[in-house]
Amino acid sequence: MGTCGSEMKLHLAIALSTAALTADLCEARNIASGALSCLGIERGDERLACFDKEVRKLSEPRFSGRLNVITETFDIATPTRLRYQSDGAIFVLYLKTKDDEVVQNLHLGGTGEDSYIIEKPGTYFLQINGSEGWRIWLEPL
Repeated sequence: MGTCGSEMKLHLAIALSTAALTADLCEARNIASGALSCLGIERGDERLACFDKEVRKLSEPRFSGRLNVITETFDIATPTRLRYQSDGAIFVLYLKTKDDEVVQNLHLGGTGEDSYIIEKPGTYFLQINGSEGWRIWLEPL
């Protein structure tokens, strides 16, 4: 692997240390597993994209809470991934325009994670109905 391989291992170690500090042990193991799978990708651009995806998982959510919440408005200037996680059996997320029009109705049946790409620039807010805790990230593409 040479120098580049050593640098990737160092970056992986830093990412895992950060995950261990900011996440529970189970989540840190999941992140480690995902990052380690990137090492097996031969093409440099694909490997980098894989690592970028795994590192995004370490960022703090833009919104987090429990049960039902309506967020403040936020602006999107470029296509953005709306990534969401739920800890409960019920999770319904409405992406709405500033005029209260529903753009997309998203849901998870049980705990888990999913995402949706917001294509159009604009001002939006979220209406979340959940039975437990949840987290939401806005990730520019």
